[in-house]
Amino acid sequence: MLTLGGWLHTLDPFLWRISGDLGVRWYGMAYIAGFVVAWITLWALAKRGRILIRPEQVTDLIFAIVLGVLLGGRLGYVLIYQPSLLWTFEASPPWWGVLAIHKGGMASHGGMIGVAVACIWYARRVNVPALHLMDMLALVAPVGVFFGRLANFVNGELLGKIVAAPGEKAPDWSVRFPQELRDPDLRLLLYTDDQHDALAFALERVALPGDNHAVAIERLIREVQRGSAEAAASIEPLLTARHPSQLYQAFAEGVVVLVVLCAVWMKPRRPGVVSAWFLMTYGAGRIFTELYRLPDAHLRVPRPMGLTYGQWLSVAMITIGALLLAWIIANKGKTQPIGGWRARNTPPPGTDPGTDPVADPGD
Repeated sequence: MLTLGGWLHTLDPFLWRISGDLGVRWYGMAYIAGFVVAWITLWALAKRGRILIRPEQVTDLIFAIVLGVLLGGRLGYVLIYQPSLLWTFEASPPWWGVLAIHKGGMASHGGMIGVAVACIWYARRVNVPALHLMDMLALVAPVGVFFGRLANFVNGELLGKIVAAPGEKAPDWSVRFPQELRDPDLRLLLYTDDQHDALAFALERVALPGDNHAVAIERLIREVQRGSAEAAASIEPLLTARHPSQLYQAFAEGVVVLVVLCAVWMKPRRPGVVSAWFLMTYGAGRIFTELYRLPDAHLRVPRPMGLTYGQWLSVAMITIGALLLAWIIANKGKTQPIGGWRARNTPPPGTDPGTDPVADPGD
């Protein structure tokens, strides 16, 4: 039983663990769920003539987007956050650090760039405005982001800032993550001698012959995830209490962005308007929520004006979104409004991709 306030995180990142680190993870299921929702939504919009591609083309678009998200997200993480993976090689599969996705490391900003590239490629293939495809992907993206942030919470990664040190009373809304035991610097910084001894005792209880310290830590975390009351009681006083920043981000980057975009796309809009609002709204939400999120260990260094990597990238997103919206307004006579989920007059399914399903005039 917890006595110091806060909730002890006991969620297992595996939906089905086959052996060791092999199994079906909630993180992977979150990606699948996001893509499925995107396919269903775009297929329904295409069926009703709200977008410029036919229902049978939606599957090809989603396949291109899957590749864009995975390649862009991974390469974005490597290039922006951890370039050392480019020259990291191991003796076990997948051998190259860039391919070790099972250890985590996907950048949402990189995934968005990958989506943009995929949209440009597919737009040329089917002869529709690339900005229109980006609008449609922006409209469904918040659902995938929402699932992804929930999976981050289940994984106990992207931890929030500390609100109470180990052994201190904490607010009931805070969360204690066993995964933080993997951070030796945190233990050296915050632990008393008695807490170091308590951790050593807890590790001795679960360690097997031949286990090193890191392996014993993983066994202890696994015991907590399996529901061991003894393991939970042994480490609860050794964990900090934190903001559940992953849930903050799920709400700000998922729910809030989706509501804003649905409001924007109530009536037909010129290509690029929805994308511009996505960039600005997501960027603003990311800047705010990162106030409660602790940067990854290798990124805990001073940044210009105190902003993190993610916040500076979000500043760039807001700037690009504002410039895109200004450009659309300045050139509004050159394009026609498209779609709108409340549009009253739309063409039947199978509209020629070269025509615009226009109903009421929009911006």
